[in-house]
Amino acid sequence: MLTEERHRIILDLLKDKETIKIQDIAELTEASESTIRRDLTQLEQGKYLKRVHGGAARLQGKLKELTVSEKTSKSFHEKSMIGRFAAGLVEEGDCIFLDAGTTTLGIIEFLPEIDIVIVTNGLTHVDALLQKGFKTYLIGGSVKPTTKAVIGSGAIESLQKYRFDKAFLGTNGVHPQYGFTTPDPEEAQVKKTSIELSREAFILADDSKFGEIAFSKIADLNEAVVITNGSGEEPDTAYMEKTTVKVVTA
Repeated sequence: MLTEERHRIILDLLKDKETIKIQDIAELTEASESTIRRDLTQLEQGKYLKRVHGGAARLQGKLKELTVSEKTSKSFHEKSMIGRFAAGLVEEGDCIFLDAGTTTLGIIEFLPEIDIVIVTNGLTHVDALLQKGFKTYLIGGSVKPTTKAVIGSGAIESLQKYRFDKAFLGTNGVHPQYGFTTPDPEEAQVKKTSIELSREAFILADDSKFGEIAFSKIADLNEAVVITNGSGEEPDTAYMEKTTVKVVTA
């Protein structure tokens, strides 16, 4: 079978499934797994897909964004592991920024009951923070219906009143060339501002976010440490050369 024909079959498979396995492609095309790995590398370089452990995944659209309920049910275990690790970085007396989103929401249940101050733009975070007794500030601005995030010029103006020891943020894409990205320019600006106002910044991203590129840039990789779950492989050296990647395992 010609290379072009194998590539067409692979891309057709990804139209129906979000992820495909190397073994399944090899059986369907009657090619060796090493040949399929080369095919996937070529297609990834052409920005047709992204490599994942054991296969390939469909690239998400630049503007695609899931709702809070959709995100909550996705990668729940991975987000919990990441949240537990991130919470362990919080120290007595810290002032932290906690970004809106389901991955950052996963931090709250693991936060130690110590004297800290939390500023957030996540409406879904407020009840959980108050129930644990944390001094909590919700920034002002307009509310985004899908992610329940407070964004806009009002949010930026409100944020600039504070300075943070640590910022914990979510992202839709982590890419060695294009950095951290998210679909909404206004949400990206809030994330970017919080990084600038923090002594340390941490991006919380499960392994599905690697290789993805969304519409709006948040920051370059070297501007934040990445906390992610283990995927069975070490992170690509392209990421490790530009930032610290902390891989959390169960």
